[in-house]
Amino acid sequence: MNVLDELPVVVVGAGPVGLAAAAHLHERGLPFTVLEAGDTAAAAVRQWGHVRVFSPWRYNLDAAARRLLDAAGWVAPDLDALPTGAELATDYLQPLAELPQLKPHLRYGARVVAISRLGLDRLRTAGREQTPFLVRLADGEELLARAVIDASGTWNTPNVLGASGLPARGEAEAAPYLDHALPDVLGADRDRFAGRHTLVVGAGHSAANTLLSLAELAIGAPGTEVTWAIRSASPARTYGGGDADALPARGALGSRLREHVEAGRIRLLTGFSVHALDPADGRVAVVVRAADGGTESIVVDRIVAATGFRPDHSIAGELRLDLDPVLGATRALAPLIDPNEHSCGTVPPHGVDELAHPEPGYYAVGMKSYGRAPTFLMATGYEQVRSVVAALAGDWAAARDVRLELPETGVCNSDPAEAVSGDSCCGTASAAGPAGRGLATGVSGGLLAAPVNLIPLATVGGDAGCCGG
Repeated sequence: MNVLDELPVVVVGAGPVGLAAAAHLHERGLPFTVLEAGDTAAAAVRQWGHVRVFSPWRYNLDAAARRLLDAAGWVAPDLDALPTGAELATDYLQPLAELPQLKPHLRYGARVVAISRLGLDRLRTAGREQTPFLVRLADGEELLARAVIDASGTWNTPNVLGASGLPARGEAEAAPYLDHALPDVLGADRDRFAGRHTLVVGAGHSAANTLLSLAELAIGAPGTEVTWAIRSASPARTYGGGDADALPARGALGSRLREHVEAGRIRLLTGFSVHALDPADGRVAVVVRAADGGTESIVVDRIVAATGFRPDHSIAGELRLDLDPVLGATRALAPLIDPNEHSCGTVPPHGVDELAHPEPGYYAVGMKSYGRAPTFLMATGYEQVRSVVAALAGDWAAARDVRLELPETGVCNSDPAEAVSGDSCCGTASAAGPAGRGLATGVSGGLLAAPVNLIPLATVGGDAGCCGG
């Protein structure tokens, strides 16, 4: 027996995809340890617990996890209902983590800071495949592993506001005025936004959720103003497919946002490229630089940077990774998920072969596997870990039998010129024209929908969108 076979597979992260990996490892009879930096399972999901996703429960449950839960007498939710992040955590992920088959193998407060090979740096080749992985924790403890499945996600590494991929000038100094994706506008964070002018930057569903919450807040909080800024020339990608969307809640999200913008309740700024942030007198001036080099500014009280996330591969710096230079996904996966060509519903099935690196036995899965592509879905991550675990068990036939059925976005356009301009998003594989731009889905598998209790548009009064001076 190979010495590696006696070591556990280390799973980094106890979110939806990490726990699904644990369920599959248990079913395959492989020893495993799950390392979670937070104090509980699904720690990141709980941070956006106030948000309701627009995919029904059926798309959010992993098959192996479901089998374990059903055997324990778990009462499944209505598969057609739309859960909140909090419900995902409390009604599904926490019960899964508490199962006796998984609980003894989960460690909380265990933050991974580095992954290498025992006694070998990235340069050494001889004997590498037979050498255990070395996983170092923040407290200095080290664990040995036969393989590593990194499902740590990207929640803690949001993109910056600067349009060039670099922080805008003054971005660090403006941190007290800045929120990242999905603040609880109608709940715990209400006082930060009520009666103030908020600028939301971003074109994905995270931005749409925040904008709709702010529009509702404006009803009962006089003086609440909402401005939405996007880098592109058109908001069509965010508006989505409307009634043509296979997931009605996803289509309704964009439709509601469009109506607010057209009614003037949310002011939309296009071609918005953040150059600098200048805090002064309790507010912050956001300086925008135009293509011709000219600048102008808008003065606001708060900024929500719903600009997406990026992976942090630094913990694997001593491993041999083959990363696409654009997305930061594996080179084989990148063309399949490129948001310039794909929406979340057009990504083809993929598994261990597309996720493999030159470092045998190391796999980044889930949101992290997509790099900077914002089109990840939980169902995609579940199929990823099923394939990876099958490969680790030596069942290559199952590992390569990858299947995935995703709901169509219903956002298609047969006009090639319009598709190239970025004014449309094609999410249906059967479109007459070429694939268009992909919809951004947000966090932790995307599919973020409008918060609970959206108010009728007719009840919103006042002009919620004008620049502060």
